[in-house]
Amino acid sequence: MVSTIWTGSISFGLVNVPVKLYTTIDTSKDFSFNQLDKEGHRIRYKKWCPVEEREVEYAEIKKGYEIAKDQHVIIEKQDLEKIAIESTRTINIKEFIDEEELDPLFVDKSYYIAPDSIDKRSRKKGKDTSAPKVQDKAYSLLVKVLHDTKMAAIGKVVLRGEKEHLVAIRAYQRGLVLHTLHYLSEIRPLETITEISEAKVPPIDEKEMSLGKLLVENLTSKDFDISRYHDEYTEELEKLINAKAKGKVRVIRQATKGPQKTQDLIAALKASLEQPSSSSSDSRRKD
Repeated sequence: MVSTIWTGSISFGLVNVPVKLYTTIDTSKDFSFNQLDKEGHRIRYKKWCPVEEREVEYAEIKKGYEIAKDQHVIIEKQDLEKIAIESTRTINIKEFIDEEELDPLFVDKSYYIAPDSIDKRSRKKGKDTSAPKVQDKAYSLLVKVLHDTKMAAIGKVVLRGEKEHLVAIRAYQRGLVLHTLHYLSEIRPLETITEISEAKVPPIDEKEMSLGKLLVENLTSKDFDISRYHDEYTEELEKLINAKAKGKVRVIRQATKGPQKTQDLIAALKASLEQPSSSSSDSRRKD
């Protein structure tokens, strides 16, 4: 059973759509390690005050913002309640944009948006209790409009905390997906990466450009199928854990050497064109 992380509504114009959010990522198969001492005992972490040299109970801990060296402003729960934003339970749509204008650089996290208003239909006593549920019509309309127009809705909301998130909503398969977005002020400008902003750009001649485009063409897939890709490291980690749990020793394959700097670009491009495409080799591995 997937747990709801937030309930509220989407508001655009005079239309109000009751919704709830679910995480899109399944972490049930993730591996996490506990830290142990040399005897195999699990390590505990304590909240420790180095000044009073004592463990601090959770109830004693407060939020503090450092304004100078070892000087903090204490923020109480009631202080945060005074600045609560209206959009805490409402995703207020500000505008609609072309889906292609949504730069992936700004996307932080993604959530499924499900309708929170379901018509279970009247059921007569003694009749079939498996009557179908009917999705909220306003939700269905928003899904279809965004799907048909290829548009995304931009809005703001507060999710599980004090921060007001900028969000984008778009149609995804039969439903809606919400992306929390970074504000422009949170994105580090490209100019701060000196290897890009300060380095001299070498000239690219026509032959190099032609071979480069041909290599991209050879590696281009007509239909992107993400199911062809899988996490090989996690698969090997699972095999290692299972082997050690059974008292066996698993031989780890030799790590490959790091990539070498390309000395002759033309030769490297030509050699690349002679190799089979990774997409075809992946499909052979899958089969």
